[in-house]
Amino acid sequence: MKSKNILFIIFSSMLALFSCESLDYAPGDQMSSSTFWQTETHAKQAAVGLYAAMKQPWCFGMEFTFDMCSDIADGTSPWSDVSRGNTFTSNSGGVQNHWQYLYELVHRSNTVIRNVKQMNIDEDVKTKVIGEAKFLRAMAYFRMLNCWGGVPYYDETCDINKEFATVTAPRKTAEEIRQYVLNDLTDAIEALPVAWATADYGRATKGAAYALRGKVYLFNKEWTKAISDFEEVVYNKSNNYGYELHPDYDELFRLYNGKQSKEMIFSIQSIDGNVAGYALDIVSYFGNKSTMRLIASNLIVPSTKLIDMYENLDGTKFNWNDIYPGYNEGDSKFRRNILCVAIDQGSTIVTDVLNCDTTKVMDIYRKRDPRLCLNIITPYSHYLGTDAGSKPMEKQFVLADPTKGGSPMEALAFIRNSEGWNSYLWRKWIPTGNLEGYWGEYSRTPYEFPLIRLGDVILMLAEAYNENGSVDKAVVEVNKIRRRVSMPELNSGKPWMAVSGKNDMAQRIRDERAFELAGEGQRYWDIRRWGMLKSSVENAYDIYGELMYERAYQTRHENWPIPLVEMERNTNLTQNSDW
Repeated sequence: MKSKNILFIIFSSMLALFSCESLDYAPGDQMSSSTFWQTETHAKQAAVGLYAAMKQPWCFGMEFTFDMCSDIADGTSPWSDVSRGNTFTSNSGGVQNHWQYLYELVHRSNTVIRNVKQMNIDEDVKTKVIGEAKFLRAMAYFRMLNCWGGVPYYDETCDINKEFATVTAPRKTAEEIRQYVLNDLTDAIEALPVAWATADYGRATKGAAYALRGKVYLFNKEWTKAISDFEEVVYNKSNNYGYELHPDYDELFRLYNGKQSKEMIFSIQSIDGNVAGYALDIVSYFGNKSTMRLIASNLIVPSTKLIDMYENLDGTKFNWNDIYPGYNEGDSKFRRNILCVAIDQGSTIVTDVLNCDTTKVMDIYRKRDPRLCLNIITPYSHYLGTDAGSKPMEKQFVLADPTKGGSPMEALAFIRNSEGWNSYLWRKWIPTGNLEGYWGEYSRTPYEFPLIRLGDVILMLAEAYNENGSVDKAVVEVNKIRRRVSMPELNSGKPWMAVSGKNDMAQRIRDERAFELAGEGQRYWDIRRWGMLKSSVENAYDIYGELMYERAYQTRHENWPIPLVEMERNTNLTQNSDW
């Protein structure tokens, strides 16, 4: 695994020499074909460089941040324009950056395909490398399809190093782009291995290509084809892929220092959490000010809606009024009176619980679906952060009434929200302490991050079954996910667990995806394909029901605008409706 990741670093810079930044920028010095594209090692090195492009923040390296564009998270960066709607334009920086870096991945993939095809090397090596490039090219175009619909299409016949000034193709239709994606994934399925050697762990596999193709079919409501591809990897129809649900839900999101899971189908790898390694920057967005003593953090926080969605331990729906009559109708003053305590000015101890029964408040969360407390830092629970010297130090999340005492300070005993919001905080993806010295740089979260994992595929299979009329089969799949966290299974005998039909099952699947995949960036794409973007757009409210910021919806938000700068560079581009 380490050798794989070392290649990530070395050849990401190498490949940059013969690939340009985007469609519209002149390339730097090209790598001569007389010195590169000669050996099997070169071909493998070029393939590894593709993953370096894929994991760039504005490509797929900030996938987790898309939850802030949905109803299960709130935030200030990096997609505030998209999330809030009222400032969403064709000049939005995130829109431009995502376009640019997705095309960067496309052109790097095209460079690899074009050159490796001509190499005089072992055919098996050549086939696999081209398969990887086609898989990653398909990933990029599938994302573009979901953002913009039809886009300009460039394959390996376009040499960006020679044609950067003339790549002015008009937009293909969405149907054409989808077919190109499916063609690439079909080729990748044929070319890629079921598994790689240990040193190459993390490279695209046959199972990943099947899973992604199934997702393309699912998004296009081709249920039978989606079922076939998902069953291939879930039930090992043609090959023994070896995928399994990880037995420990919490540990699945804390895989570091070489630890692996059979649930990961395609994921972004990490070496370590220090300056010498590579890891995604999750903590800067999801962490709190007690996480490695961040100066600024929690740019994205879980929404109150997400927390209130999680079921009680017996599978019944949670309702605040069942705990505190009148809570739902009460104002913020009513809620503060129930939930707040007082702490000292030094932020070291709780001086007075006031009217708050802290045990009762804690039970509101810990007597629910276990994924709630595994994913979220809830009031009066503890979190192992660090002190001023980045040494492990236990912190508590309290709801403090500043009129009756002090306010939380991360340097001491309590967690502070850097945005000044009275919001929940993420626990998922956030390292505890300093991982016994393994983690020392907050911008490098050392965990393996899934872009495709078996839990997601199982829930997509359940959705395809249900939409295709096989409700009972859908129940079986969803119960696999619920069983892992010891939640009551559907149709298990309790009246409230009985599935009444297709529509009821569809809602249960949608909820289960929120419970299971929170913090993984899937929700935004889900609600858009379900046609629920409009109904999901609500203002952001804190724990007390006070407004944090407003959101807006317009019909044109269903598709992103083509970036204005791209339309200026390519006059053959046409804009999406109403932009």
